[in-house]
Amino acid sequence: MIRKEELTLVTEWDKTFPKSDKVEHSKVTFVNRYGITLAADMYVPKNVEGKLPAIAVCGPFGAVKEQCSGLYAQTMAERGFLTISFDPSFTGESGGNVRYMASPDINTEDFMAAVDFLSLCEKVDSDRIGILGICGWGGMAINAAALDTRVKATVASTMYDMTRVNSKGYFDSEDSEEARYEKKKAMCEERLEDIKNGEYKLGGGVVDPLPEDTPFFVKDYHSYYKTERGYHARSLNSNGGWNVIGCESFVNQPILKYSNEIRSAVLLIHGEKAHSCYFSKDAYADMIKDSKYASNKELMIIPDAVHTDLYDGGDKDYIPFDKLESFYKENLK
Repeated sequence: MIRKEELTLVTEWDKTFPKSDKVEHSKVTFVNRYGITLAADMYVPKNVEGKLPAIAVCGPFGAVKEQCSGLYAQTMAERGFLTISFDPSFTGESGGNVRYMASPDINTEDFMAAVDFLSLCEKVDSDRIGILGICGWGGMAINAAALDTRVKATVASTMYDMTRVNSKGYFDSEDSEEARYEKKKAMCEERLEDIKNGEYKLGGGVVDPLPEDTPFFVKDYHSYYKTERGYHARSLNSNGGWNVIGCESFVNQPILKYSNEIRSAVLLIHGEKAHSCYFSKDAYADMIKDSKYASNKELMIIPDAVHTDLYDGGDKDYIPFDKLESFYKENLK
């Protein structure tokens, strides 16, 4: 028996972006194959008839649907798509009785469960479903596209490969057996401390206040998560962060192993000046290498944009919504 958990969902508009008068908004829930009930915002364009193409949106890693995934979803609904932006397992308004945990498998499944929901939605054309992942959920979206043959088009925006950064560090600076051993040792010790203390220790969200020697990419995150621009009370990055052991399994589980076997269309978008741009460049190269399906894969680099400019557009509307619209319309025919 597949049963939904009864979730307590906020009814008022509590997003970091203004509500559109061009779409209908409602809250929905669905269950993944691990029995976790996920919460989502659904956006439906007004004054449309017939079954619609649909897009499931999630991310960034440590954000909630009231932040940029909701902005993407609402904007794409304004352009004619039925969309949902969902909170992943263990975060935001979604279920899971252990909070602030992440899993390459479960979080990939979250996207697939969203496709389940959209496929069975009476307003959706089940042959025209796409997904969109932002930051760490860009990697999850590509992983889901490699597994889910129902997905016809995938966008990864300002993508992180969370398994790579956890196992190798930023810019692969910790890519050694010794460095990985020390990480694993520390997390194994933390596991026992958590059990003895009866609770999981939080790793801390985006640092605040910023030290003088803070790297630019941390300042970039601070400018979004710790200011009126993007702060949200349920956002992990805005507050206490993931559990210290929350991403433990990422160290040993690469997620993009078979990306060059994805037959459906994939668009990767990244800012030229983002510290994370190498993730998308390398993912694209791997995706088309020795692939029979390279012709519908694309890498789009946004001039001058940094990582969080693709969260909310930054100060120059960097998110290429016209490109997203044309990409999905072309591939969700």
